[in-house]
Amino acid sequence: MTKQDLMTRTCSKCGKTFDEKSIDDAAAEKYPSCPDCWREWTTYAVMVMNEMRLDMSLPEHRKALRKHERMFFGLEKPEGELQKNPEKRPED
Repeated sequence: MTKQDLMTRTCSKCGKTFDEKSIDDAAAEKYPSCPDCWREWTTYAVMVMNEMRLDMSLPEHRKALRKHERMFFGLEKPEGELQKNPEKRPED
């Protein structure tokens, strides 16, 4: 394993490799995510907070946002979400 291999990571969201040094937000180090996907998450997180009217001072609301964060990065399966490919019906 070379020094270069230690400096690059693979994004869990898009699958692209990126340089660890390109991470400018310490919170982005939670998940291996490239700067583009992390920016996408921060925009999406604001939308989730507004849509669900989350109050970040409440522990259960912070937990709900963390759940959406894990789903966004593919670490948790959505429950009761709409089907991604509506043309393809689930088999009975």
